[in-house]
Amino acid sequence: MVSAGGPSIFKSGIGCEACYEVKCSTNSACSGNPVTVVITDECPGCVSESVHFDLSGTSIGAMAKSGLADLLRNAGILQVQYKKVDCKYPGTTIAFHVDPGSNPNYFATLIEYTNGDGDLASVDLKHALDTDGWQPMQQSWGAVWKLDSAGSTLLPPFSLRLTSLDSRKTIVATAVIRAG
Repeated sequence: MVSAGGPSIFKSGIGCEACYEVKCSTNSACSGNPVTVVITDECPGCVSESVHFDLSGTSIGAMAKSGLADLLRNAGILQVQYKKVDCKYPGTTIAFHVDPGSNPNYFATLIEYTNGDGDLASVDLKHALDTDGWQPMQQSWGAVWKLDSAGSTLLPPFSLRLTSLDSRKTIVATAVIRAG
């Protein structure tokens, strides 16, 4: 249940991992029941519209009346109603995927399944040798955050502090990424 979002939703990557409830009602194949989608990409060709969702085929099919999923998928542009909602990943909290290019001087991670707001305003890293506290990471692209330590060695374990965009809630994942 994924969607690319236009610039006002993707927000240059800050909106990546945000969740929206979307429903269609103007097509006869629409059930009127909403689906929750996760923003995973940007729809670069959608700049002329103030809000745009480029929904996956699965997401479109889930909004259809029983047996009419293919008809709705082939309908073309659909008018939708939407609202931002909390992300809910039952049984999963947060996943960190370490970028294979990470090394003792550079660290990058893809952050997925952030319950609640979903989108992150900031990410900070603390490593074993860090006596100065938290180091701010930079958003690389979408839900990927990076830290270039400019020649200083980063020594695991790493703790990550995540701050959400809308509610400004903070979550600390202590020693969540170990050596190797």
